[in-house]
Amino acid sequence: MSAPIIKSKKAQEEVNGNPTEVVCTEFSNYIFVVLTQYGKIGTLISVTPDSRSNDISTPTFSTKVLLGKDEPMTHVCAKNLATFVSQEAGNRPVLLGLSLKDSSIDTINKLKEIVKTCQVW
Repeated sequence: MSAPIIKSKKAQEEVNGNPTEVVCTEFSNYIFVVLTQYGKIGTLISVTPDSRSNDISTPTFSTKVLLGKDEPMTHVCAKNLATFVSQEAGNRPVLLGLSLKDSSIDTINKLKEIVKTCQVW
């Protein structure tokens, strides 16, 4: 039997009292990560490595809200959650779906650990 064309992994865990689902899917040109505590995709954010950075060892990342509320905290969460995914995936862009009841630093750090268990890149 041949391997699936699109690789995907998911996990469910309780994070600070909130049931949380994480789904990571690898497409040829980007990584799609959904983090939800509401059972829906929520705000869709594009996180892309910035090629204009002078220092190659520490690339900067641009975030752009494609759907949903464009708030400063959304960009902070997106960069925190998706930067390491992009770097580990060879600086591929990440499409991030965020639907969180709690976006505290503690929650973000726990979500990063869950994302690592769903690694498809």
